[in-house]
Amino acid sequence: MKNINKIISVIVLLFTFSACDKGFDEMNVRKIAVTNIDPTFILNSAILSTTFPTGTAIYDMGIVQQIVSPNSGVLTGANYNQDNRNATQTIWQQYYRSVIKNTRDVIAQAGELQGRGNLIAMARIWQAYAFMVLTDEYGEIPYKEAGKGYTDGIVKPTYDTQESIYADLIKELTEATTALSASVKIETADVMYAGDVNKWKKLGNSLLLRAGMRIIEADQAKGKTAVTAAFSGGVMSANSENCVIKQDANYQNPNGQMLNSTEANNFYIPAAFVNQLKSTNDPRLASIAVRYVGAASGPQQSADRASKSPSVQVGMPMGYDNGGIGAVAAGLGLASFYDFSQIDRTRMVKTTAPVFLVTAAQSQLLLAEAAQRGFISGDAADFFTKGITLHMQQMADYDANSAVSSDDIATYTSANTLGASGALEQIGIQYWIASFLNGPEAWANFRRTGFPKLTPNPFPSKDIATDFINRLTYPNSEISVNSENVQAAIGRQGADKLDTKVWWDK
Repeated sequence: MKNINKIISVIVLLFTFSACDKGFDEMNVRKIAVTNIDPTFILNSAILSTTFPTGTAIYDMGIVQQIVSPNSGVLTGANYNQDNRNATQTIWQQYYRSVIKNTRDVIAQAGELQGRGNLIAMARIWQAYAFMVLTDEYGEIPYKEAGKGYTDGIVKPTYDTQESIYADLIKELTEATTALSASVKIETADVMYAGDVNKWKKLGNSLLLRAGMRIIEADQAKGKTAVTAAFSGGVMSANSENCVIKQDANYQNPNGQMLNSTEANNFYIPAAFVNQLKSTNDPRLASIAVRYVGAASGPQQSADRASKSPSVQVGMPMGYDNGGIGAVAAGLGLASFYDFSQIDRTRMVKTTAPVFLVTAAQSQLLLAEAAQRGFISGDAADFFTKGITLHMQQMADYDANSAVSSDDIATYTSANTLGASGALEQIGIQYWIASFLNGPEAWANFRRTGFPKLTPNPFPSKDIATDFINRLTYPNSEISVNSENVQAAIGRQGADKLDTKVWWDK
């Protein structure tokens, strides 16, 4: 009898536990928790991560003499023509980890969803932009296998030649731009253009134009074909079409952060840039520059000393360290090196300043060059004037106090028309100005064209045998974990040095 009672008790307990367990799985699921993310928001993350890191101020902008610091340590770079791998790695790490990874993810996820063709095309265009910047900076890079660590388990990607990368970038931009359609889902959550198909097409074609012009010295036939296709498709022609990251208090401009904090008193505008704008009465100098007249120290760079007048601006000569620049300043009648002109950190490089990646001004100037070379129809002089006008109008987008008046624009463009001789140099100089603060593009176009004709930085202790830095060196972290593929790239391209040229740089 006792055994029967025990058996009955066990059976009752089992039924009791079974009844209590019913619904446990459902109870332990948070019904308000996020279980998946619309891939549009992943693309938005990639877009916001494309803003230029501080390494571009230390190298790219320094090489083209738009900004310079006389200080060493963490700021060592183009100011001394020396290899500082803590700075050369910044754009590599940011773009691969946050841009390439996310655009790969968007393309993979959106490919499994119905009707998301526009999102896929947008991600392909954005990815092509990021890869173009990366290959221009370093030369051979991981391309076809890059960003596939999670999806394909490729943790040591092979490197592709720059020639093959550019061929594929042209294909990607052509196909993705063509694929954009107003008849399928419009990706209104997109932070760049709110899904505006026409603006995305203009971006795709403007990048195709940029890619084609980049390779004309290495493969003119392929470059010309890309340029004519981009022109036929329609490139940016208005500032409302600009590809610009609009920074705010939450997503701040990295270079603006640096120049408004630890390095506020350490970066200056080089003499080459200031003198170019002063000598041509360029109204953009008043939009860009400030000089704290008579400042003998960082704390003396105060508002009461600030002057935006072009007549008082003095650019810092290249080639001096912290120990030598003081004597140079004294020789110019300045109180100290703190008395040189700076980019105005209350306007052009404030923490919320926008970051322009691809602009109508740049696109029109590239069309001017293409027309001058006979690649496309149209008047090179008209494209040239339009490019200058657009960039001057763009100044207001940085800050209302940087706006250039229509009268000043008219006066300048009338006095600076495209000449019958030296046209390519004129275009190159204007592209340099129109790419101010866009270090990667200013540097790439400078290497391609040789314009403006800058005097090499004369600092004596340098790590290059050439006049200018031609590429950035690979990150030490990449060399340590992907050594075999890095060494294969070096074997094809040349030594992992600052003066090794990339494929298209002829």
